[in-house]
Amino acid sequence: MNKLFDVIALGELLMDFTQNGVSSQGNQLFEANPGGAPCNVLAMLSKLGKKTAFIGRVGKDQFGYTLKNILEEAGINHDMVIFDDEVPTTLAFVHNQPNGERDFSFYRKPGADMMLNENDIEEGFIQLSRIFHFGTLSMTSMNARTATKKAVRIAKENNLIITFDPNLRKPLWNSLDLAREQILYGLDHCDVLKISDDELEFITGTSCATKGIRILKNRYPITLILLTMGEKGSIAYYEDLCIEKQSLLQQNTIDTTGAGDTFFASVINFILKKGLNSLTESDLYEMLVFANAAASLITTVKGALRVMPDKQDVLDLIVKNNF
Repeated sequence: MNKLFDVIALGELLMDFTQNGVSSQGNQLFEANPGGAPCNVLAMLSKLGKKTAFIGRVGKDQFGYTLKNILEEAGINHDMVIFDDEVPTTLAFVHNQPNGERDFSFYRKPGADMMLNENDIEEGFIQLSRIFHFGTLSMTSMNARTATKKAVRIAKENNLIITFDPNLRKPLWNSLDLAREQILYGLDHCDVLKISDDELEFITGTSCATKGIRILKNRYPITLILLTMGEKGSIAYYEDLCIEKQSLLQQNTIDTTGAGDTFFASVINFILKKGLNSLTESDLYEMLVFANAAASLITTVKGALRVMPDKQDVLDLIVKNNF
């Protein structure tokens, strides 16, 4: 079958309200940035010349229509974006802490993304892609969880490469045991995993990355694992290879939102080019260099989906910093 898309992603599409100074009256100002991890990934892939599509729900409101238009602007197919008649578009407020960490406040009780259901999932559409990408925010509610697992099953049956990012947001789960259960589902069904050091500790119970990765590799048949460690860089685990690359830290970092998504999109782009068979140490190093550099660039702007870096800007940054 001819593949119309390189990557189809399922999950949340929402508005991130990020801090943007104060008004003349001293009130906190927020800027509405389109977001949602799966669509951030697709936006970067589109910037890299890949054909992408999104499956999800938004509210039939101003935010929902705006988000659909932004997907079109970003070159992301939105044929499977459904407008919910009753539930509004999900909103998230992002507060940046002095240490660079972020706090999220979600207005999602419920949000339209949670209303995705299995009837929204069309097998013929998923068959049109080479890769299927998902996270766990689409598994916080029963309806969307069922839809997500139907999509994963279809992707698996049709031999798509499956990429998974836990993207753990603890406040969105009624139970951390349920969160752990759904992450384990993702680990059991993916070919490529991106996981942060905090998420690795949450799943394995150990703060030692080496031990944590060993646990995952022993339990799950994941072909490629990417461990992200913020300022400490990233590590790729493939068969017996373990390749590490430090971060490229920017002096003008203002917002880390979307850094992990930009990183993972760059990895997925590399997989689309090279495949998952017989990757070499040199391949993995090349992959991490570009992914780390791209992630560093996105931290110099606010938001993510609309401001993903161009490929040439990433390459120029690598050369400039002898990275």
